[in-house]
Amino acid sequence: MDGPLIERAVVASKNRDKAAEMETLLLREGVAGEIAAGLDWPEVIEDQPTLQGNALLKAAAAAQATGLPAVADDTGLEVEALGGAPGVYTARFAGPGADYRANMEALLGALRGVEERTARFRTVAAVIFPDGSRAVAEGELRGAIARAPRGEGGFGYDPIFEVEGRTLAELGEEEKNRISHRARAVAALGRVLRSAG
Repeated sequence: MDGPLIERAVVASKNRDKAAEMETLLLREGVAGEIAAGLDWPEVIEDQPTLQGNALLKAAAAAQATGLPAVADDTGLEVEALGGAPGVYTARFAGPGADYRANMEALLGALRGVEERTARFRTVAAVIFPDGSRAVAEGELRGAIARAPRGEGGFGYDPIFEVEGRTLAELGEEEKNRISHRARAVAALGRVLRSAG
């Protein structure tokens, strides 16, 4: 690889935890050489029916406001026993403005007494360039919903999403960033950009 695919980009997320994770992954995968910090763009209402729609919405707003290539992702937790819910409503499963804890408790409540706990995280990552060109890629991680939160790391639903007996919150940051849905989506985005280049 001769250098980063995008010299300087902005991560189109107002969620600090997600933005930090995306920055690490974009730099590690060589997708971006530098992540611009301290920039601002209008708040985006994620009202699209798909993860891809929401990711493109966020990336477009940031690219337009900053004049830089903008990378965004939207992630859905899809639980088999709930027919694929919460899906696009993952970040607000317990209602608008819900925090991580409230969302986890709502999900555990919805699965009370349910034995079949298979689930997957699905991330769609998108980049939009100032000229309007774009690239989209997807990553997924299959696992199951634990019966109670475990672990100190990660964020969001990580303490209740199990992969091979351990929750994402029980993995170190490095290990999580090797296997996660977001890591897979960013790696796939890199492949899409390389093949387009």
